[in-house]
Amino acid sequence: MALIVADNIHKDYQVGDVVVNALKDIGFEIEPASFVSFVGPSGSGKTTLLNLIGCLDKPSSGTLMVADTDIARLDRKESAAFRGRHLGFIFQDFNLIPVLTVYENIEYPLLMVQNGPPADRKGRIERLLAAVGMTDQKDKYPDQISGGQKQRVAIARALVTNPELVLADEPTANLDSQTAYAVINLMKRMRDELSTTFIFSTHDQKIVGEAEVIFRLEDGRLAAKETKGGASHG
Repeated sequence: MALIVADNIHKDYQVGDVVVNALKDIGFEIEPASFVSFVGPSGSGKTTLLNLIGCLDKPSSGTLMVADTDIARLDRKESAAFRGRHLGFIFQDFNLIPVLTVYENIEYPLLMVQNGPPADRKGRIERLLAAVGMTDQKDKYPDQISGGQKQRVAIARALVTNPELVLADEPTANLDSQTAYAVINLMKRMRDELSTTFIFSTHDQKIVGEAEVIFRLEDGRLAAKETKGGASHG
């Protein structure tokens, strides 16, 4: 059963007296445990689409089902609760909290969202620290570690709540090539181990090359869907 089903999605913005059609008649399905990339030039609608899937915005019309939930019908409080239960986010500029250690940054979503028993939190955080290769850096602060290490922490933080879906907006944009590939491989390994779906909005050909499904957006429309081993246009 598909994790995400988008049907006839439109998104309009009012800019002064002008209505901007950011997304037009978008429809697709994404299966669980997928590694997916939305690609297209700036202004093509990929970040807008990521924000809709992430319950950070609502479509103007159409249906968007995520994890069997019609997310367009959720109010602000319900949207926040849904994000906490189902979604993780990875950002281009890492968005770590500077006054928290690596360990505390990873722990933060658990305290905000789930707040389970301390022993459970500790075990989960330590497993992820080991998985992303940051155990020996856990007591450092963000300004004491490299960009690649920050993104590893951000990945661990995104996964700590056991989300079904992780949304990543240009997650390798601030990384050198070697570090970017290491981060991409880490995300693929996490997907394989945890069956988490990863969706990227990106210009980075390294991610596009590793994606198993690629949705190409042009002028707010879905121009093509490509899967490894072939492409279909629609």
